[in-house]
Amino acid sequence: MRVDIINATHHGPADGTGAVGLTVFDSAEAPADPALLGRLRHGTESADLAAPPVVLPDFCHKGKSEMPSSIAVATRGSIRPALTDAALNCGMALAVLDVPRPSDRAVEEFYGRVRRRYPDPPRWKFELSRAEVLRAAVEGARFAADRFGLDAADLERIEEFGHLPVEEFGGAQRARRELPWLCVQLARLRFGGIGPSTHFLELQEVEEVLDPGIAEQLGVRKGQVTLQFHNGGGVLTGQLGELYARRLAASRLLRAEMAVQKPLSHLLGAGSPAQARRRYAAYFRHGCPPVPVDGDEGRRLLMAQRLAMNYGFAYRLATYATLRSVARIAFGASLRLVVDSPHNSVYEELVDGEPAFVHRHNAARAWTPPLMAGHPVFAHTGQPLLVPGTNRTSSFLCVPAAQAKRSLYTACHGTGSIIGAFERSGRSGPDPRHRHTLRFSYDRPAPRSVPQLDDAGVDAAMAILSGNGLARPVARLRPFAVLS
Repeated sequence: MRVDIINATHHGPADGTGAVGLTVFDSAEAPADPALLGRLRHGTESADLAAPPVVLPDFCHKGKSEMPSSIAVATRGSIRPALTDAALNCGMALAVLDVPRPSDRAVEEFYGRVRRRYPDPPRWKFELSRAEVLRAAVEGARFAADRFGLDAADLERIEEFGHLPVEEFGGAQRARRELPWLCVQLARLRFGGIGPSTHFLELQEVEEVLDPGIAEQLGVRKGQVTLQFHNGGGVLTGQLGELYARRLAASRLLRAEMAVQKPLSHLLGAGSPAQARRRYAAYFRHGCPPVPVDGDEGRRLLMAQRLAMNYGFAYRLATYATLRSVARIAFGASLRLVVDSPHNSVYEELVDGEPAFVHRHNAARAWTPPLMAGHPVFAHTGQPLLVPGTNRTSSFLCVPAAQAKRSLYTACHGTGSIIGAFERSGRSGPDPRHRHTLRFSYDRPAPRSVPQLDDAGVDAAMAILSGNGLARPVARLRPFAVLS
């Protein structure tokens, strides 16, 4: 898919020094960190920018990443892997249940079954054949839908319908040739999961409907129980990210694997010493230099990124299929998908009428209704957006607003850093209604009851998005249990 993007307005330095201008969406209550703004400017100063880099609320930096989170950067003619996450298609999904809020006993059964199905650390057990890994990477969510008996209505709620075509880059035949045997074998070990850290599986209630018309079209109503989960795109996505760049996020095991695999994939297969030198500069050195998309080398990278995105869509839909089965057993409920959206991606789009590559790092695509023309639901609502708080605050289901083009049609994927800053500064305190979240984890058998906070932090972040015309809230979701 392609989309026209109007160039954003410059903000930031205009001192004649040549420093990169940024489009920054923040507020006096939640200002963007000047040091991180400088890091982003430095990281993009040599980029062939199609528009000023965009900074969104929840702008922060994670040690495993080269660039700060909550950004969108559009480049022309080349891809810069460091401008997004090493593992593409980390994302979130929201589903609704058709039963009232379950009992604590049923909730414990639900999370217990999830932990047994997706233990941490994971089991070393093959779940896919080699042919199935290849199908997932080529077919995307359609493979998972076939495997688990999901229908077209679920695929309709996934960004890009869960599939990016690879035929123009060589299709399944080239994928079979280009995907290393070792990477495919390791990808067979897991297909679905939640995991600890920032990933989560949260049960919520729709506390407030803020846009009844859009909520009705999305199938969301007040008092409804929802299930929101955040997970990665699976083993293959991280392997491909490290195979085609040298990234900070690589584990010791992945670096050991790539010490063998990268020379085999890039150097032994090079057609000339000059090509081998170019590949070494692009994929083996620190800094993740740009890779021009013209020529076969660019096509190799584009193919790898689409295979990673497709595999991530399939992986998350496989997780959804498992959660649907567990909800049926524990709650006697059925699940229906509202939206599934990645927040680490590289898409080819049109910026000022010219092709560009929009890199989104921990930020979700926010397409307005005109850009979703032909979609059975989103053509009327726009691409739904998940803007979580934390498991101690509300989260929001949103849709893009009329000025989303100002942010390269992008919204932040969370508000945790702002909530944390509000709590540390005393601007946020205990929930006035004294509600608690039942928190489950992988390292203790019994859950803990954790007191919630007020919504001052998440509301401040939402005010930036809505006040700038980037997104508008549809529903406020209140957590009551989480696995993280």
